[in-house]
Amino acid sequence: MRETPSQRLDMHKAAEAILSAERNAMSMQPLSGKHPDLTLDDAYLIQNLLNDIRQKQGLRFAGHKIGLTWRSTQVACALTEPIRGRILSNAVFDSGFTMSAARFVQPHIEMELAFIMGRDIDQPGATIDEVLQATDYVVPALELVDHRMAPPRIVADTVADNSAFAAVILSERRLRPHDIDTRWVGATLSRNGVMEEAGVSAIGMGHPAACVAWLANALIETGERLRKGDIVMSGAFARAVAVSDGDFIEADFGPYGSVKASF
Repeated sequence: MRETPSQRLDMHKAAEAILSAERNAMSMQPLSGKHPDLTLDDAYLIQNLLNDIRQKQGLRFAGHKIGLTWRSTQVACALTEPIRGRILSNAVFDSGFTMSAARFVQPHIEMELAFIMGRDIDQPGATIDEVLQATDYVVPALELVDHRMAPPRIVADTVADNSAFAAVILSERRLRPHDIDTRWVGATLSRNGVMEEAGVSAIGMGHPAACVAWLANALIETGERLRKGDIVMSGAFARAVAVSDGDFIEADFGPYGSVKASF
């Protein structure tokens, strides 16, 4: 019988290698380079080991991120659903924060809506309406993503790498989910005063709350749950924009304010 990828791959060493790449801001070869049959199940096991190590080092989690929510990207990647990762509590910042791009390997920034959960979702079959009822606030946000693995990589590489999470920047605005139409929130993303991208929140699964519902149900399947106080990054409105030191980024959410970050 042929060995499975999980038998051939030392997952603990893989998790430690990702942490080393992140810590040293040095790109590593993708796990799939030596293990082309790496599966998403393997990747989530590595992600869990990665985050277990972080917890043992004293780091805590602030919530979850959702990636690859667009239908077009899922088709291109032969997926039928998004991917997910954890948000580190020491990587959540307020609008206007300045950070060094040199701390990261391949930093890119995306505009999103963050859902701040007002209660747990602990039952299967979560829906858009249930998510909106369980949400305390919706917050305009930026997510910094960083691939610690060099291309060519596959989706499983990204999932193992905590789905490329690096940081979250949150607006000071707090919007009640029933006071706005969260499906039709539009925004533009500018770098150094030049608009680079524009998009609308409906691009992800037709509704950002549908993305959060997917996450809630996916977590329940693994014995976890969305919890009160969790920050959930619901998915990008538009393509990610590369950033480097000297860049000023602003996401303009129109009547809902803006989110800024400097590098």
